[in-house]
Amino acid sequence: MPAFGVACEGLVQTGRMRTELVSEPGDAARPNEDFAGVGLPASGQGGCVITLDGVTPPSGGTGCLHSVPWFTARLGGALTELTLSDRDLTLPEILARAIGRTAEAHADTCDLSHPRTPQATVVLARWSADVVEYLVLSDSALLLQGADGEVTPVLDDRLGRLPASALATDALVDATLRNREGGFFTAAADPAVAARAVTGSRPRREVRALAALTDGAARWTEKFHEGDWADLFGLVAKEGARALVDRVRELETADYEARALLGRSKTHDDATVVYVEL
Repeated sequence: MPAFGVACEGLVQTGRMRTELVSEPGDAARPNEDFAGVGLPASGQGGCVITLDGVTPPSGGTGCLHSVPWFTARLGGALTELTLSDRDLTLPEILARAIGRTAEAHADTCDLSHPRTPQATVVLARWSADVVEYLVLSDSALLLQGADGEVTPVLDDRLGRLPASALATDALVDATLRNREGGFFTAAADPAVAARAVTGSRPRREVRALAALTDGAARWTEKFHEGDWADLFGLVAKEGARALVDRVRELETADYEARALLGRSKTHDDATVVYVEL
């Protein structure tokens, strides 16, 4: 169930599996730049979760004729097809091919070397009867709940480890940090960044459930400190993905005047949550 461009939510239960997806734009007047999908093949064997957070460009252009939602829809569609159709590929290989395929779709019309060419963070998880594989690139989050109930966050924290002085201006970020060694990496036009992703796997029997979050939803933990990752996971598992997004919106609205102090560039952000019980 892909989701992009507008608010979207859904709950699917097939056999013992429960999947839930909520994706809501930060501003109803602007397109949702997130993409989320849950892929469940007709064979009933395995599945995948894909979550992308499109990077909103500042004023000044991107060198591209296309919007960020166009890019995330293209990249998300390619990731969904490749993840479900070719289990011989590793997740980094899938991401590299999807980035390359998306770049080819607009290389003739757009300047893909521009540092602000459309780009996105990535969470990709795939499971079979035997194994759960995962990949995270940039500042979206994947949470894995073990068979014992323990919640483990899978994070690419390179952006968060950069000093505030390094992020002082967009021009400085573009010139020295974006998709560069010593900086941080996003899925843009260069397939090679797939090798920079955080990856891993666990035996299927050791994973009870998982949740993928864009940073707009992860604010509950990362910005507002309402609880740790285990608390956030428990909220989604018990009350649903919609409950998490609603609570984030309430917190954002309540501290509207303090948003600059908390380091947020906008009051509300696109927020996406995908929850799967295996």
